[in-house]
Amino acid sequence: MTENTVAAISTPKGEGAISVIRISGEDAIKIADKCFMPLGSKKLSDLSGYSAAYGKAVKGDGARIDEAVALVFRAPKSYTGEDVVEISVHGGAVSARECLKAVFEAGALPAGAGEFTKRAFLNGKIDLSEAESVMEIIGAKNEAALSLAECAREGKIGRDIEKITERLLYTAASLAAYSDFPDEDIEGLDEESFTSMLSECENKLVRLLSTFESGQAVLAGVPTAIVGKPNVGKSTLMNMLSREERSIVTEHAGTTRDIVETQVNVGTVTLILSDTAGIHDTDNEVEHIGVDRAVKKLKTSSLVLALFDMSRPLDAEDKKVIDLCKGKKCIAVLNKSDLPLKADVSAFRDFNTVTVSAKNSEGMDELSAKIEEICGAGSLTGSDTVLINERQYSCALRAQKAISEAKEALISGITLDAVTVLIDDAVNALSELSGKRASESVIDEVFKNFCIGK
Repeated sequence: MTENTVAAISTPKGEGAISVIRISGEDAIKIADKCFMPLGSKKLSDLSGYSAAYGKAVKGDGARIDEAVALVFRAPKSYTGEDVVEISVHGGAVSARECLKAVFEAGALPAGAGEFTKRAFLNGKIDLSEAESVMEIIGAKNEAALSLAECAREGKIGRDIEKITERLLYTAASLAAYSDFPDEDIEGLDEESFTSMLSECENKLVRLLSTFESGQAVLAGVPTAIVGKPNVGKSTLMNMLSREERSIVTEHAGTTRDIVETQVNVGTVTLILSDTAGIHDTDNEVEHIGVDRAVKKLKTSSLVLALFDMSRPLDAEDKKVIDLCKGKKCIAVLNKSDLPLKADVSAFRDFNTVTVSAKNSEGMDELSAKIEEICGAGSLTGSDTVLINERQYSCALRAQKAISEAKEALISGITLDAVTVLIDDAVNALSELSGKRASESVIDEVFKNFCIGK
């Protein structure tokens, strides 16, 4: 346990039903006794864990701050694994601030960003992947994101990583036994068995790594650009996807001269959506800047929705958009299906296509399904273990590469000691993922983006 007792407001700023001041540490209950006056005769220090008391929050001189309820949790059965008291007062900036001030004056120190969750990790209540899932739960943008984050919070990543780690340690021990007794005919201790065990571990990591991009489409969102020449309906499509008037729509070409951005949920996928200026040749300096930004956004986005007006023959500007989209993860959105078809559909034979009428909001279901399909989010199930951030992905990738090198070394006849070193590298990478061997700098990096109070 850490020595200092810390406190912070754990509810969002602003007016609300209640505000919660959380205190954690060895002196949490003693400090809370100085700031909370119960209605009955029992002080908080007299209560057992998982107990509540009604009374009032008070200043050091006994002056009343507000009505309050105090919850007492005793170590190790608390969120942080330490003694914890949570004092709930009426929601609002003044009462919560005054109560927190009284807690500080009674001896608590201000909690840092994510300090309560960090203490939970340091005290063995959760592993590092579970800690990271907390912020994913808080920031979940849809039900699918919440489901993936909840799976991580329940320890699914840690359990799967632990199984792989145990298998690798068993393989390393078997290699050591074989190295010590090479002339003994022991079943399972041979090159074929070692290679099989390593392949089993590598295949599990490859599967885990393969879900990362799909998971990010759900959890973090996919940077997506809506592109096309002027007046093909890009802004209308933007409004259709966002279900609100995010972009100005007129009959005049070139209305959008800069990038308009918003975040939308499309099925299980979150899109970080950008409506761009129409891509065309122009001598107008302002329009030219907008076109350059549109092309840059097209090139840097993970997904492109390229829009085409199918009620008119395709021209040189449409073909320029087609060329720019080649090699990108792209959906050709064939717009204005409510009008007679005049464009050559064969121009899109190398693209995923969806036909819509953005003006009439027709084709939305088909477009949503296609986006899910391309992003891979539709293939995820509640039973999938999904790496939820780049740190976890990097650790798993290092482990997979080390195992692959160990297999190659084994097959090529390199000494078993060298193979064991590579297996140790894989184990270390997985231990860093779970937090068992993570450095202090890695741990600090994980928690620096947490909110204060969590």
